[in-house]
Amino acid sequence: MDNRITVIYGDEPKKMTLSLLQEAGPEKEIPKGSKIGIKPNLVNSAPAESGATTHSGIVEGIVEYLQSKGQYDITILEGSWTGASTKEAFRKLGYEEIAERYGTKLIDTKKDKFEIKEYNGVRMEISRTALELDYLIDVPVLKGHCQTLMTGALKNLKGIISDGEKRRFHSMGLHKPIAYLNKIIKADFCIVDGICGDLDFEEGGNPVSMNRIFCCTDPVLTDTYIASLMGYEAGEIGYLSLAGELGVGSTDIGNAEIVELNRDESKTKPSPSRMVRELSRLIDEKDSCSSCYANLIQALMRLKDNGELGKFERNRIAIGQGYRGRSLSCPGIGNCTAEFKSHAAGCPAKTMDILNYLRSF
Repeated sequence: MDNRITVIYGDEPKKMTLSLLQEAGPEKEIPKGSKIGIKPNLVNSAPAESGATTHSGIVEGIVEYLQSKGQYDITILEGSWTGASTKEAFRKLGYEEIAERYGTKLIDTKKDKFEIKEYNGVRMEISRTALELDYLIDVPVLKGHCQTLMTGALKNLKGIISDGEKRRFHSMGLHKPIAYLNKIIKADFCIVDGICGDLDFEEGGNPVSMNRIFCCTDPVLTDTYIASLMGYEAGEIGYLSLAGELGVGSTDIGNAEIVELNRDESKTKPSPSRMVRELSRLIDEKDSCSSCYANLIQALMRLKDNGELGKFERNRIAIGQGYRGRSLSCPGIGNCTAEFKSHAAGCPAKTMDILNYLRSF
């Protein structure tokens, strides 16, 4: 299994997706005429800008790219969470328009026929359309979750089970059934929407501008990378460590090859998120790049969870190109603060490195 994670930065989802796929070349592994499924995260009909759902431009880019490479039978499939209308999400978020423009199928898995599959004594109803695919492309959103801390490629496959099964997954505690589901049916290629996920709640409302999309053929490694970006170790996410133990993929992020196709040079913008505004009061920001700033926000969220923010109330954290060449004693984030008495190195600085640095400051 490929241990490469390919990352591209920016704020134009379709354009970024086309560039990312051109580099990754997933079609090399897909026989012509294959049934390909594209599974976005449309938990509800909230706009992608809320941090809840997959940007339609990413899915449009995938469809356009695949059609430029050969003849494939392409289906976009999803089942929103219990109580939400997938049809409404398809309509409001532009997926009906994509299906019509490119001639793809659009399947609401809530209304699909289901087959019973079993792993290790756990039976579950899975969409027949999903089971009949030759190749599954998983397109989750990088975001938090109120019960499992994070959601990514592995948990995104909950959208291919019945609503009754979704309720049962929750009654079972989510972690074991999610890992088992991915043992039964595994994504072949993951492309993660990290443009502006809500890092606290899966329903959106507090988006954090991260300006990145990345892809990987290993769903477990994909989620391990998501966890690291959010300041978690793989062992803190129950279904992630269990999926690794079951052989679904690897949690060895230390040996992953992370390829960045470009540098994020977009400047940090004011955020509509209440939580980001709350955390930003601890930051002195001067012309920072959005990806570095987002990584700092994620680290601060982990510190907030553990009640470790107090020491930064009077010793604010500096970040941004405006600090180049300056020597200060306050905590610094990124290579732009390399002249500080201490700083978290990187361009952008990684979330886990920031987290460890701030804890030791």
